[in-house]
Amino acid sequence: MSFKISDKVDWVGKIDWEIRDYHGKEYSTHKGTSYNSYLVRDEKTVLIDTVWEPFGKEFVSNLKKEIDLNKIDYIIANHSEVDHSGALPELMREIPNTPIYCTKNGAKFLKAHYHKDWNFIVVKTGDTLDLGKSKLVFIEARMLHWPDSMFTYLTGENILFSNDAFGQHYASELMYNDKVDNAELFQEAIKYYANILTPFNALVIKKIEEILSLNLPLDMICPSHGIIWKENPLQIANKYMEWAKDYKENQVTIIYDTMWNATRIMAEAIADGIKEVNKDITIKIFNSSKNDKNDIVTEVFKSKMVLVGSSTINNGVLSSTAAILEMIKGLGFKGKKAAAFGSYGWSGESVKIITEELKKAGFETINDGIREMWNPDEVALDRCKDFGKSIEKIIGETIK
Repeated sequence: MSFKISDKVDWVGKIDWEIRDYHGKEYSTHKGTSYNSYLVRDEKTVLIDTVWEPFGKEFVSNLKKEIDLNKIDYIIANHSEVDHSGALPELMREIPNTPIYCTKNGAKFLKAHYHKDWNFIVVKTGDTLDLGKSKLVFIEARMLHWPDSMFTYLTGENILFSNDAFGQHYASELMYNDKVDNAELFQEAIKYYANILTPFNALVIKKIEEILSLNLPLDMICPSHGIIWKENPLQIANKYMEWAKDYKENQVTIIYDTMWNATRIMAEAIADGIKEVNKDITIKIFNSSKNDKNDIVTEVFKSKMVLVGSSTINNGVLSSTAAILEMIKGLGFKGKKAAAFGSYGWSGESVKIITEELKKAGFETINDGIREMWNPDEVALDRCKDFGKSIEKIIGETIK
């Protein structure tokens, strides 16, 4: 499959309908994904990025139907991660001397991945490559989301090839933002941002401001995963600016795991208490052992307040609780409040452990949490509801 996206540019990538997890099962891809590669034809011909290695032979075979490979003058590697560069070894066997334009770290990482000393041409922000009637302008995008990442801008066609920035893991044969279900599209876009780019919020803001300051005309943003932004392409850049500024909605997310349902019952009672005081707030409840962890993280990203609960087991917390806390800590959320809760039988360390982990993750813990012994009775449930009510009183305007 290939298709023309402008007079000079063809999409020559691969849609992966079947993939359901990514990054070593660290990221869920419920909607599949795509590996977007672009062929630019001017007086010179350029290939921008490739596809994941399992599709390498298919990619090269299909590319041969589009063009004599020997007519490809340059290859652009915006990012060395194997889902973008995986087909390079297969391609370079065919055209081994073709220059590969990338950042300094890009060359370093590609050598480390494939142990090949290809013809690397190192570029930095502001460098250009003359194609004839148009030019490629290179813009380093360090840590969005790897140290080697860069964007490439095509003059004349006014296209920004943004690699992992502005992407989504979303498979569709329609391929344009004005053609697909926008509710699905933006849900996948915010999930992508929350789980991958949150640690780099300050860099996102800086890079978008830098690009906007260049006053480049922009007709399309072409990421390396998912849908091409053709209709009002800057809308996703504006969303990134919003998401990068310690994003919050009027939402509380409650995460728990439970052995015999006591902690689940506590979670629901706490939610009831919050709702009694503030009927306008959105409350979402997730069992961390049964719900997708990336979906949970996305809801944490959207929340002003996060409550985390677990039964106590072996003087600690349940494994799914520990895992979600570790994920949250790594993403470095800021400006969010949190509290812990949990049930126990005789020792009851889980609430203290969760509170400490939430502090390490950068959350402002509003109290020492609440714990209840065994299966909570009506009196215990009233305490849980009062705990929920107190959350509204403690955080006040920050949740309204």
